[in-house]
Amino acid sequence: MNYRHAYHAGNFADVLKHTVLHALIESLQAKPAPFCYIDTHAGSGNYPLEGFEARKTGEHKDGIARLHPAEKVPALLQRWRAGVLSGEGNEDGLKFYPGSPLQVARLLRPDDSAQLCELHAEEAAKLRHLLHRDPRMHVHQRDGYEALKALLPPKEKRGLVLIDPPYEAQEAEYKVIEQALKTALQRWPTGIYAVWYPIKLRSQVQPFLRGLQRIGARRVLRVELLVHPDDSPLRLNGSGMAILNAPWNLDDVLREPLRALGDLLAQDKPAETRLDWILQEGAEPPAPSPLPASRLSTNQRPPRPR
Repeated sequence: MNYRHAYHAGNFADVLKHTVLHALIESLQAKPAPFCYIDTHAGSGNYPLEGFEARKTGEHKDGIARLHPAEKVPALLQRWRAGVLSGEGNEDGLKFYPGSPLQVARLLRPDDSAQLCELHAEEAAKLRHLLHRDPRMHVHQRDGYEALKALLPPKEKRGLVLIDPPYEAQEAEYKVIEQALKTALQRWPTGIYAVWYPIKLRSQVQPFLRGLQRIGARRVLRVELLVHPDDSPLRLNGSGMAILNAPWNLDDVLREPLRALGDLLAQDKPAETRLDWILQEGAEPPAPSPLPASRLSTNQRPPRPR
């Protein structure tokens, strides 16, 4: 499968991913010390919503296009949406959807930096051209998983790694991610790692999430949005973000925005959202639950650092 994000840019999964990403960047900015952002699968950076790919699927119509006119959304969503709509090319309305690198570039402070990895030559060239005037943004045409070995720990000692692969072979990708994270945590145990994952069948996702609880992170927060039941392998039913070493109060920051996204992005039936700590600091990883995933719900949060 030759995955190209231009077909899916701005869909409901992007909205979830980039809302969480925005919250993480704001959390890092709460302290004055500079930080580093690392993207393992950066893409080309900016996607025309009136281009051939986006028009062919129309996925953005059930994503960012629903948030564009929405009123009375939570403050985090307002700030994120404003960043998307204020970008170049959107002066007369929503025409382009910025990828993660461009969204982050608009948020970084002068002393912060970004390392952006993209394996495919054409995509990397587009990204480099897009960001070539910004000395904070460094584009690498290389495998993002391999690059982590060279890039970690960053000189800033604080920061965030986004792992957002295409999942061309979903279950095989999970194993690659788990191994990459295990190595990364050994090199940089205090870094924040945010992993986006698709949800088709819940049975495919559960082993991956259990594995993330046992690779050395201090805590793991799960954030999910499902617009269809998670029981069909034939479509993208939902998506999630697993945040390793998540800021201790990130669940509070995301609770209201996630509820709003569930209301705004619902399709055939009411959307299902999930926000819980699947690993708490100082606790043993939980044993697999005999209950089906749809009946599991925890609202526990890790203890506040002293």
